[in-house]
Amino acid sequence: MFTGIVQGTAEIVYIEKNFLPYDYTIKFPKELMANLKLGASVMINGCCLTVNNINDFYVNFCVINETLKISNLVNLSKGDIVNIERSVKINDEIGGHLMSGHIMTTAEIYKIVKSDNNYIIWFKINDYNKMKYIFHKGCIGIDGISLTIGEIVEKNFCVFIIPETLHRTTIGQKNLGYHANIEIDLYTQVIVDTVERLMALKNINKSD
Repeated sequence: MFTGIVQGTAEIVYIEKNFLPYDYTIKFPKELMANLKLGASVMINGCCLTVNNINDFYVNFCVINETLKISNLVNLSKGDIVNIERSVKINDEIGGHLMSGHIMTTAEIYKIVKSDNNYIIWFKINDYNKMKYIFHKGCIGIDGISLTIGEIVEKNFCVFIIPETLHRTTIGQKNLGYHANIEIDLYTQVIVDTVERLMALKNINKSD
């Protein structure tokens, strides 16, 4: 599990895309290497990946086809910078919200509003069916960052980015047309899906 509080950013130094699974090597900052072991879970741009190899500060991950289909990892190239979070430990502070690192869809940045006091990013979700999980003031994971949903207009929504988040993550470096990884809050998903099933069952009983 993760919290959506990005602990650092790092550069992709090698990618092998000739065969599946794809092979990604990332140069980790020293402070994120402590007690990192083979098989550990690390969230990269919001995707939960498993450490495949460690060589000094170079950490290798294999990315399977399902992750490539649903996330933006397939679009990454050597030299790109990614958000990193190590998995949460017992007694760690949950500063954001609990996240699994399971991406559900992506969303495109179509508008950025900058001012002295605000940095607002508007997203257009790629899978419209996922909009039922997006609520005003609800939690959402965007490229591994725990954020609060602002306004919602049809299949679009925005988030407000504070200066600390801009400083600690890659979100402030993204431009129009960028497709960000989206993780829906698990508890919201469970509630919505449960209500839908109960309503469907109620309608079936009525028809009988």
